Amino acid sequence: MDWSWLLVLACPIMMIFMMFGMKGHHGHGKRTKLQDSISRSEYEVLVKENQAIQKQLNQIHEKVNG
Repeated sequence: MDWSWLLVLACPIMMIFMMFGMKGHHGHGKRTKLQDSISRSEYEVLVKENQAIQKQLNQIHEKVNG
């Protein structure tokens, strides 16, 4: 019996099983509103921290340069 055709179909068959296993999700695309709000709030915290650090750096620069 010639089984060479099975080798040709191995890749497409495995892709079908993988897609069903992942249920069609590729790790991107739809985000929930909760994920967006968390990302926004994290961004706002980082911006405030960055501003505070910039202020501290400016104060240090003023002390060093007199």
